[in-house]
Amino acid sequence: MNDEHFMQLALVQAELAAAQGEVPVGAVVVHQGQVVAQAHNAPIGLNDPTAHAEVLALRAAAQHLGNYRLEDCTLYVTLEPCAMCAGAMLNARLPRVVWGATEPKTGAAGSVLNVFAQAAWNHHTQHLGGVLAHSSTALLQAFFQSQRAAQKQASSWPLRDDALRTPEACFADLPDYPWQPNYINDLPSLNGLRLHYLDEGPKDAEVTWLCLHGNPAWSYLYRKMIPVFLQAGHRVVAPDMPGFGKSDKPKKDNAHSFDWHRQVLLELVEALDLQDIHLVVQDWGGILGLTLPMHAPERYQGLLVMNTTLATGEQPLSAGFLAWRQMCADKPLFDVGRLLGRGNPQMSEAECAAYNAPFPDAGHRAALRAFPPMVPEFAHSEGADMSRQAQSFWRDVWSGKSFMAIGAQDPVLGEPVMQALRQSIRHCPQALVLPEAGHFVQEHGEVIATAALKALVAHSL
Repeated sequence: MNDEHFMQLALVQAELAAAQGEVPVGAVVVHQGQVVAQAHNAPIGLNDPTAHAEVLALRAAAQHLGNYRLEDCTLYVTLEPCAMCAGAMLNARLPRVVWGATEPKTGAAGSVLNVFAQAAWNHHTQHLGGVLAHSSTALLQAFFQSQRAAQKQASSWPLRDDALRTPEACFADLPDYPWQPNYINDLPSLNGLRLHYLDEGPKDAEVTWLCLHGNPAWSYLYRKMIPVFLQAGHRVVAPDMPGFGKSDKPKKDNAHSFDWHRQVLLELVEALDLQDIHLVVQDWGGILGLTLPMHAPERYQGLLVMNTTLATGEQPLSAGFLAWRQMCADKPLFDVGRLLGRGNPQMSEAECAAYNAPFPDAGHRAALRAFPPMVPEFAHSEGADMSRQAQSFWRDVWSGKSFMAIGAQDPVLGEPVMQALRQSIRHCPQALVLPEAGHFVQEHGEVIATAALKALVAHSL
């Protein structure tokens, strides 16, 4: 075991940071030849300015060893430590630190200053830089190039006259949503509208989780599930449907239809050439998303379905849904964040505000007005026949694995509706029922994502 070996482990942690939208820095603590702690940068995800890879690794190592003095330890980090991290190492009485790339702006191991060389300190940490520096530097450069490209791309898309675009400032400082935006506007059905989607993790991953939101949510809804899938080494694609999130928003309510939104999703899957898809659906994400796999079943291998339905038009709409539709008509400016927070009291004010972010005024809310009446109500309604075809597909043709999670407190698409849907999905096992969860069950996403990994991906722990 040499320095390069342990630095390779730190680089793995740095790659995990990059996948979560954090500056790619990773750290590993080794005690007497054994790894006792690993960590990566997480100040964005944790909303913690001290959550540098080194600090998190030191904390974890101290907990593991039961001692804040980390004697007989070496810390490996992919980037030259800053003054804060160097000071933490001195306080921990760390004997040795090995780092990769130099940090010319804030480096405190010789680039800007050398904290370790202060003669007045009563402890001196030995340091060695430049180990696998090329790999560390390349990872950092690729990350910042991607960020610059995304920012340039976001500012260069033309906006159609009949659409609105939520200002980027509305999305500043969203809690637990560190990922870089991706945009596409050349899908035939978009006709120049800009569609936003998250695309995280390796493009050649063995599994791609396609996460579809409903009304009035957006891809922020999946912030608790995405890290679990990324930690498993998988790819996650989470689009914002037109009219939602960071996607462009047609001004007119009648721009929205079942068939149009379905076609957009079909074209997005084709354009990104998504393979080995595990489809993740809830609410309208299911009403639309459950009709996708029959179009190209070879692309899909798994299903995670939560609080949704197939709107075949064969059953009367429930009293709960009719009440929701009437509320939307009577109070078109309802507070989206308050709605989410009412069913999820554990959410912070900042999280509630994030759900309001895409909709700063009435002009941006056409989709919110249009979607409740769009639910296929009768056998001849738009989308009803497509949903009946999908029902036959899931009942008779589907050969992939399925997993169902139910928020039991949902008054509209709760356990009775979901258990009926389960009977229509071939070989769907018993559902995971979350007694305290409501309609927006993704707010309990860590539990669901972890259980889905175990159920759908054979070798997941």
